[in-house]
Amino acid sequence: MNSIINSSVPEFKVQAFHNGKFITVNNDYIAGKWAVFFFYPADFTFVCPTELVDIAEKYDKFKDMGVEILSVSTDTHFVHKAWHDTSDSIKKIEYPMLADPTGALTRAFGVMIEEEGMAYRGTFVVNPEGKIKLAEIHDNSIGRNADELLRKIEAAQFVATHDGEVCPAKWKKGAETLKPSIDLVGKI
Repeated sequence: MNSIINSSVPEFKVQAFHNGKFITVNNDYIAGKWAVFFFYPADFTFVCPTELVDIAEKYDKFKDMGVEILSVSTDTHFVHKAWHDTSDSIKKIEYPMLADPTGALTRAFGVMIEEEGMAYRGTFVVNPEGKIKLAEIHDNSIGRNADELLRKIEAAQFVATHDGEVCPAKWKKGAETLKPSIDLVGKI
């Protein structure tokens, strides 16, 4: 299995439900921006809305960091709208909900469960150059945490602008980083 880290986001063009409208989203939508592709199994399920709302409640923080959120499932954009219209939780979502009914985008990111026709919980952070910098895939029974995702994006953004520095475990913005060198070997 080849690693997806530092590979380019595959070419894509999908329909989405966003702010009460149907839109088309493709690579141009994320060009020059940090982005998160947030794959989830299906609309009208149980863990999925808890994750999507967690992201929605922190969406302003993501936007302040220059990050666009793109949730993705194999549902159609029509199903996304129906879920939005019937769920008080999903009404909180202001980011695009991408529809991937053919599974092409889901397969391209390596999160398709073929026998079920839906995705694993996959989180992919993409830098402004279109390179995948973080890839995390969960079993569908394990929900994700937006605060931890924010922390990881802060670290990715920091190392992208601070050549030669790395962020240790539990690093938070403003904390000390490391500058790998022979002087650190065996001293951490």
